[in-house]
Amino acid sequence: MGGCAGSRRRLSHSEEETAPEPRPPLLDRKGVDWKNAVGFWLLGLCNNFSYVVMLSAAHDILSHQRAPGNQSHVDPGPTPTPHNSSSRFDCNPVSTAAVLLADILPTLVIKLLAPLGLHLLPYSPRVFVSGVCAAGSFILVAFSHSVGTSLCGVVLASISSGLGEITFLSLTAFYPRAVIAWWSSGTGGAGLLGALSYLGLTQAGLSPQHTLLSMLGIPALMLASYFFLLTSPGPQDPGGEEEAETAARQPLISSEAPELKPDYSPNLSLQERWTVFKGLLWHIIPLVVVYFAEYFINQGLFELLFFRNTSLSHAQQYRWYQMLYQAGVFASRSSLRCCRIRFTWALALLQCLNLAFLLVDVWFSFLPSIYLVFLIILYEGLLGGAAYVNTFHNIALETSDEHREFAMAAACISDTLGISLSGLLALPLHDFLCHLS
Repeated sequence: MGGCAGSRRRLSHSEEETAPEPRPPLLDRKGVDWKNAVGFWLLGLCNNFSYVVMLSAAHDILSHQRAPGNQSHVDPGPTPTPHNSSSRFDCNPVSTAAVLLADILPTLVIKLLAPLGLHLLPYSPRVFVSGVCAAGSFILVAFSHSVGTSLCGVVLASISSGLGEITFLSLTAFYPRAVIAWWSSGTGGAGLLGALSYLGLTQAGLSPQHTLLSMLGIPALMLASYFFLLTSPGPQDPGGEEEAETAARQPLISSEAPELKPDYSPNLSLQERWTVFKGLLWHIIPLVVVYFAEYFINQGLFELLFFRNTSLSHAQQYRWYQMLYQAGVFASRSSLRCCRIRFTWALALLQCLNLAFLLVDVWFSFLPSIYLVFLIILYEGLLGGAAYVNTFHNIALETSDEHREFAMAAACISDTLGISLSGLLALPLHDFLCHLS
């Protein structure tokens, strides 16, 4: 077995007295590095997959009123049936932001409570629960006969994604910093593969129910990647280029404590945790703003950016929006080796400009073609993915070894908080605009 990272390592002091393992030969280390890189890429892919699929299926979940014997969440015909004939937007009775909230609020609760005690639970049970919840979400939504039951399945996807993200990002603290780039690329791949697979399979004629059931292999792949592919964490070796970069930058949190072993996880006091968190705000606030703006667009405006002069139905347009957004996210989350951005405030500003532009278009409908919206949404995804990967890379560079595990877990709240706020505001916006004639 590949090392079973979680089962060998608890968040405790049980290994404090264990002597460090001798450094393996260079060729063996390269093999280990590649196994860990692929492992974290697959973990990022599998962890975010169910979350992305539920957002891609949001319009189908809310628009379908299932008839007896109907096995599909969406009418396969290309012609949309208006839900609100008095509105020019063809609105669902409930905004897709409702699915967003069901997909993100449990994650927010997990991330708010996790720094207080989740570190006491070993990694392996956390990963197992995450995998089971992901599988349960696909099954529950696939066999659901009501919107309420489907939203319960979305909640399971949220628990899986939130618990997995905070677990795997914390785990990166015990590996070379390069795995952060691989993890981020994998999460971007989840967005692209999840949205593209849902779009492609439903476009090919497969019902949403069978599409969801076909994705049950993803949670199994996550468990296999964690338990059989990752090696046991060893001494960190950030690598030459990053060592040079680190030396040129001030640590985010200075520490006068004696140097600790790289695989040692100290039990930080509440005061230390608060000090670390305050130092992270420079990174957290821009990421909150970026995710607020982009998910306000995704779940507040996508459904309202409806073009009647195309061959695509309303549901198909929504799925294309989600797929193009995730394509942009994947590209930028995989770009760390060729493009690094220290000042993520610029990305937050550009994303807010995107939101303002598309909101004006929803109100005045001045864009003549859906293909212009496609380009803007792809650009939106590029900004969001770049903000995510660069934020966590900067945190990894600027925190000391003894604080890095907590810092990575605490910073997870950024995207979740921004997404939650956008969902709460998108609901009343949807109701207001849909009552306009």
